[in-house]
Amino acid sequence: MVARADEGPVLLLKKMGGLLSIILGCLFTAVGVTFESASITTIGVLFLVLGAILLTLKIIRRNRSDQLG
Repeated sequence: MVARADEGPVLLLKKMGGLLSIILGCLFTAVGVTFESASITTIGVLFLVLGAILLTLKIIRRNRSDQLG
């Protein structure tokens, strides 16, 4: 697993953005369910999905570059 210097900030941004989205998604979903607000729950679920997509794209890109090198 060799890291490239030119991809550092982009990969870090995807990882941190994905983790932050998942944390915010969990918080919004919990608040929405607690207060029975469908709109806040929907926003929370969307943040969860966004975070999962960002982390999945990061993992796929990392695995793809390992196979080529």
